Amino acid sequence: MPIRTRPTTWRTLATAAIAALTATLLTPAAADAAPPATPPVHSYADAVREAVWVDTGLDEDRDGRTDRVAVDIVRPREAARAGRKVPVIMDASPYYSCCGRGNESQTKTYDGHGDIVRMPLFYDNWFVPRGYAVVGVDLAGTSRSDGCVDVGGRSDIRSAKAVVDWLNGRATAYRSRTGDERVRADWTDGSTGMIGKSWDGTIANGVAATGVEGLETIVPIAAISSWYGYYFSQGAPLYDSGPDRLAGYVQTPEAREHCTDVARELVDGAPRTGDRTPLWTERDYVRTAKKVRASVFLVHGMQDLNVRMGHVGPWWDALGRSGVRRKIWLSQTGHVDPFDFRRAEWVRTLTRWFDHELKGVDNGVDREPVADIERAPDQWVTSTAWPPRGTRTVTLRPARGAQDGVGALGLRPGRGTVTFTDDPALSETDWAARIDAPTPEKAGFVTRPLTRDLRLAGSSRVTVTVTPSAPTAHLSAVLVDLGPDTIRDYADAGEGIVTLPERTCWGPSTDGDSSCYRETRAKTADVGHTVVSRGWADLGEHAGTGRGEPLVPGRRYTLTVDLAATDHVVPRGHRLALIVAGTDRGLIDPPADTPTLTLDLARTSARVPFLGGAAAFARATSGPPVTAPHTAPHGVRPPATAHRVPGDTR
Repeated sequence: MPIRTRPTTWRTLATAAIAALTATLLTPAAADAAPPATPPVHSYADAVREAVWVDTGLDEDRDGRTDRVAVDIVRPREAARAGRKVPVIMDASPYYSCCGRGNESQTKTYDGHGDIVRMPLFYDNWFVPRGYAVVGVDLAGTSRSDGCVDVGGRSDIRSAKAVVDWLNGRATAYRSRTGDERVRADWTDGSTGMIGKSWDGTIANGVAATGVEGLETIVPIAAISSWYGYYFSQGAPLYDSGPDRLAGYVQTPEAREHCTDVARELVDGAPRTGDRTPLWTERDYVRTAKKVRASVFLVHGMQDLNVRMGHVGPWWDALGRSGVRRKIWLSQTGHVDPFDFRRAEWVRTLTRWFDHELKGVDNGVDREPVADIERAPDQWVTSTAWPPRGTRTVTLRPARGAQDGVGALGLRPGRGTVTFTDDPALSETDWAARIDAPTPEKAGFVTRPLTRDLRLAGSSRVTVTVTPSAPTAHLSAVLVDLGPDTIRDYADAGEGIVTLPERTCWGPSTDGDSSCYRETRAKTADVGHTVVSRGWADLGEHAGTGRGEPLVPGRRYTLTVDLAATDHVVPRGHRLALIVAGTDRGLIDPPADTPTLTLDLARTSARVPFLGGAAAFARATSGPPVTAPHTAPHGVRPPATAHRVPGDTR
């Protein structure tokens, strides 16, 4: 691992970090073959540190003057003196002053002239010596910027897009927030990469979806692809609040005073009915994915219950249809940055990615496997494509089992009905723990113990035909791996990591900006079952119009529930379960009523993507009987009911 000491000089630290990357990650044979990353040849201590304010062309705060967003820049002085232009790595965020970035919640700090002293995260420490400029943008209405926070709308996106335009000579920047002295970005070649976790990564998605010229790549980490999907799932509310509360969380006092019109638009445009409105259409980046020119290196936790995996599948697929060059990492964590679950490999891979995408270095990163998947804590596998080639969707059918209330799952259609009653006090972990018992709050269907491993990869869909007893009903559908395992404890406060006291250093430090960050390790849990994919919907959305309607008790309705993408292997001896129930406590809000629902088995099915398709499923569920391993009934603790924000706060 990198040295666990604070460096005395930038050269010593950089050398140690490079050595650590090589020694830790590669075998001797692989190390000889690995293409090198750009070396650190510039002084971080002597870097140019400056601030400019870029004109967005909007006047969201209605003060009669177009809004300017603050842009803090750290760039190599030697390149500027030699007249060499450098590419840019940019993180546009609403969190630089209110809440902080990274596992240690770092905020920006400044000197007496207003120039940046500490840029949060390791990006500037690591990349400036390697010939990049690192730019931190305060979104409109936050920190030192004018304007209003509109939570993924045109103000948010224009905040960052205007900076990309300025870096490419198409927008105007000023030396101060109110002055007239203009500043040109004559030190950059305009090639820009955007990176960021959560809201920051969401902005990268949104800017890329404008097709802005000069944005060459984005690295969205745990990012939103459609803001509707952050607050609702097919009409079912995920939180008891809307984007207006989120804007209030990050905006400045000035924005709070002057942005009442924008705040009202956020309330009126996002009704708690879950109806799709023009506000949500504007904030749906999947819809305009065909405009994306930038390559995309996507990172997400498969157990992220804040920005959920439902944001991954539609965005990834839309980018693929548009021919975008893509790379993906999928971890077992919750809402966690890869710097905190796979640090050395992340820094190495990210450096090579930016070298290739922004500097044109032919280092082979584009020819490496497309996907890295964490199969067990700290155990990673790769796929040359994702989902892997040979993956086919299989239609699984629920059927009544030998015991009333405990159903079977296979390829043959079932008959008859089963009934369950919504219990808002119970969650997916409760349902899975009671899968082999007839309980009133769920309908559960289970395969026989598998005779061989079975891999799910991609997004599933569950179509249900149900008859409700009340005018409102919410539905949950989950796929569960039933069997013992050791997984990252994503329901823990650290969402799968433990933060340690030891620090490792990633680039040179200054007195005001240390490159040394606390190390982490995997926080694991021994479980008897693992929820691998989830989906939720309001039955009132059955018509698929984007607008819910009251139900007629006693009438039969058909609804397809979209489940989040995943990549999971159900091992030999384990069983795969499909559970259909009502409110998933902690993950969706309950309906107004407490309905009983009757499920028509002949008209209910699950379409699940398996590597090898129907033949693989048939082989895994046939042959000599396999004894299922004895398992404790528990999984991770139930999800906590809390208002979350798309940031680093866990």
